[in-house]
Amino acid sequence: MESNALARRDVYTWGLVTALGVIAGYGAVLLANVRHFYTDDTESQYAPLWVMLGNRLRNGQFPSMVPEHWMAGNYTIEEAGLLNPPQLLIDLIAPSVDNVALYATVVKLIFAVVLGLGVYRICLEYGSKAPWAAVAGISIPFTGWLLFFDEASWYTAFVGTAWLAHAWASGVRYARGRSGPIPTVVFLYLAISVQYIFPAVEAGLMIGAVAVGEVVYQRKWAPSLRLLAAAACAAAAGLATYLPSMLSAKVTWRGTAQINNDQFLTVPWSESLNASLPSTLPAYNSWWGYVQPMPVVYIAWFLIPALAFIDWRKARESWREFTAIALFAIMALMWTAGPGAIGPLRWPARVLPMVALGLLVLVCVLLGRFATFDGWRRRGIAAGVLIGLLFVRSFSAAPRELGWHVVAALAVAALGAAVVWLGRTRGTVAACVLTLVAVFPIAYVQVHAAQPTPMGWNLPTNRSEMKAAFPDFPGTTLQLADRGRIPHDERNLRGAYGSLVFGNYAKDLELTYVSGYTPNGHFWFGETLCMLWDTSVCPDAYRRAFAVEPSTGRTIVDLMKVDRVVLHRALYPDAREQPAPDGWKWVDYPGHEQYISVLERVDGLASTRNGRVADVAGGTATSVSESDLTSRVRVTSETGGPVVFARLGWPGYHATLDGREIPTRLIAKTFLAVDIPAGTKDGDLQVSWRPPGWQLGVAAALLGLLGAGVLQWAYIRSRRRDAENPNPTETTEPPTPQPDLVDSTR
Repeated sequence: MESNALARRDVYTWGLVTALGVIAGYGAVLLANVRHFYTDDTESQYAPLWVMLGNRLRNGQFPSMVPEHWMAGNYTIEEAGLLNPPQLLIDLIAPSVDNVALYATVVKLIFAVVLGLGVYRICLEYGSKAPWAAVAGISIPFTGWLLFFDEASWYTAFVGTAWLAHAWASGVRYARGRSGPIPTVVFLYLAISVQYIFPAVEAGLMIGAVAVGEVVYQRKWAPSLRLLAAAACAAAAGLATYLPSMLSAKVTWRGTAQINNDQFLTVPWSESLNASLPSTLPAYNSWWGYVQPMPVVYIAWFLIPALAFIDWRKARESWREFTAIALFAIMALMWTAGPGAIGPLRWPARVLPMVALGLLVLVCVLLGRFATFDGWRRRGIAAGVLIGLLFVRSFSAAPRELGWHVVAALAVAALGAAVVWLGRTRGTVAACVLTLVAVFPIAYVQVHAAQPTPMGWNLPTNRSEMKAAFPDFPGTTLQLADRGRIPHDERNLRGAYGSLVFGNYAKDLELTYVSGYTPNGHFWFGETLCMLWDTSVCPDAYRRAFAVEPSTGRTIVDLMKVDRVVLHRALYPDAREQPAPDGWKWVDYPGHEQYISVLERVDGLASTRNGRVADVAGGTATSVSESDLTSRVRVTSETGGPVVFARLGWPGYHATLDGREIPTRLIAKTFLAVDIPAGTKDGDLQVSWRPPGWQLGVAAALLGLLGAGVLQWAYIRSRRRDAENPNPTETTEPPTPQPDLVDSTR
C-alpha cells in the first residue's frame, strides 16, 4: 500500500513538473518574441473569429451561418469548432478580453500544458519512469513544426494534437483494462470536433496503431476490438463536424476528393536525420524557397544521441510493447513524404508533429526503462558519431549555416556529456532535470534566430485601440484591396490597419465586412469579385462589383445589398477622379484618405430595407421576418417570377410557399433565388438553411453516445464480475513494467 502511494505521489509530482516546465518554456519563447503565439493565421483568422463567435453566442445566436459574411460566412465548413465545447467556452470569453494577443497566448499555453501532460501520460502507460516521461512532456511543445507553425499560427492543428495525445493514453488504458471507454471517446471526440481534418485523420491512424500494438502485446483480439468500438463511437459523434464540408465541397475552392502529388511542403525522409541539431534548417519546397528559415524538423536535442545509452538487448526482449509507438511513427514519417494532396489533406509537412510525437514517446519510453551508463566511454563514442551524422545532414541541407551547425553540434555534445556525468554520479532525476532544462534556452535561441518572423501580419493587439483608430462603418461593407501592396513599415494601426481590414480583422472591430479569412471559399463568389482567401482582390474587382447581372438587371453590389464600398487607394489610385456609380456618392473620412476612397449609397443603408430580399421580378416580396438561417417573405405575383435573396447559394437551402416545398436555384451561380408561381397572392414564402446532412449527423451522434454507454456498461459489469470472482491464475493483460521508485526519485 505504501509503495502504491509513493508511486502515485511520484506520478503527480512529475506531472506538476511537466506543467511547470511547459510554462517555463513558453516564458523563454516570449522573451525571444512576445508575439510568437500571435502570428499569421492566429492573428488573421482564429483570434478575431473567437471574438465574433463569442459575441453571437452571447446574443443567443448559434453562428452556423452569417449571410453578410459572404466570403467566409458558412461557419460549419470553417475551422470554428462549433461542436467542440472547450472551443465554445474560449469563444464566450474572447469578447471580454481587450488584448487579443495576450488572450491567444494564454489559450495556447493552456493547450500546451494539456499536450505536455498527454505525452507524459502516454509514456507512463508504456512503463516509462516518471522523470523521463516528464522530459517527453516538456519537450513536445517545443519541437520544430509545433513551435513554429501549429503553436505560432495553425491553432486548430495544435489543439487537435493536444487532445489526440490524451486519447492515445486513454486508449491504451482502456485496452489494458485500467479504465473505461468514456475518456477515450471524449478525447477522440474533442480531437475530431476541432473542425480541422488533420487531427481527425491522425487520431484514426493512432487508434489503428494502438489496436495493432495491443494485439501484438497482449496476444488476443478482444481488447483491441473494444478500443476500435470506442473509436467508432467517437467518430460517429464527430461525424456532424465534417458532413457539411463533405456535402458542400463541390462548390468550394477545394472541390471534390482527389489524390495528386507535388513537392510543395513534402518533406524527404532524410530530413528527419536533423531531429536533434537545434541549428537545422531543412531543405524542401515551401513559401520561402528550398532552404527553410526555421528549424521545423527539429524534435529534441537529446533524441538521437540518447540512442547510444539504451540497453538494446533488454529492449529487444520487450519489443512487443513498443509496436504501436513504432508503427505510428513510421506511418507519420511515410505521410510526410507525400503524396502532396489526398482530398482536403494537403501539404504533408503538417504531419511532422506526429513524427515528433511518435519518436519522442518511443525514445523517452526506452530511456525510461532501459537507459544505461554501463560502458559509458564506448557509448559516448557512439553518441559522438550520431552527433556527427546530425551535423553532416544539417550542413548538407543548409551549408551557409556552417558556423551555427558547428556551435550546435558542440553544444549538444557538451550537454550530452553533462547528462551522462550526472546520470552516473547523481542518478536519473539529476540527468532528467538537465535534459529538460536545456529545452528552454534552445527554444529561446531558435525563436530569436528566426526573427523577424517571415509569417507575421503584424495586426494590432488591442481591440479598443483598433476601434478608436478605425472609421465607424455601419451596415455591410465591401472592401476591394490588395494586402500585397501595403509596405511592411505601414502594417500597423497608425498606417494601413487604421483604415483597411484583411483576413478576419473586421471581426476584431465588430464590423460587418463581406470579406473574411477562409480556406474553403465559395468558388463562384470568389470568381465574381476575384477575391482571395485573405480578402485581397484583383484590380478588376471594382468593375466586377458594379457590373450588371444580365438576368436581373441589377448590379452585383445591389444583389449583395452592400451599403458601402471601400477602395484601396494603392490599388485604385485614380478612382475618385471618376464620377461615382449611379445611386452612389463619394464620402470623405478625414484622416483615412491616404489609404481608402469610400463609396456609400445615396439613399442610405440597403441592408436594413426589406430584409434580405435583393430583387423581385413580376410581383412583390415583402420581408416579414429575418434571421441568419431563415427569411420569411410575403409574396404576390400574377405572372410569376423570381425572388432573389442577398444570400450565397450554399448547399442546404430549402424553400416552402404556403407550406409546400418549392425548388431553389442560383443566379449567376452565386445568389439564391426562388421562382414564385403565377397567380400567387399574399403567399407565405420561407427560405431556410440548415447544414447539409444535419439529420444524419444528429442520428450518428446519438448512435455514438448510445454505443459509448453500452461499452461503459459492459466495462462496469466486467469489473464487478472480476471483483466477485477473482481468479489469480488469469490476468487481463501482460504485466506492465513498473517504474523503479528508488531510481526514479534519486
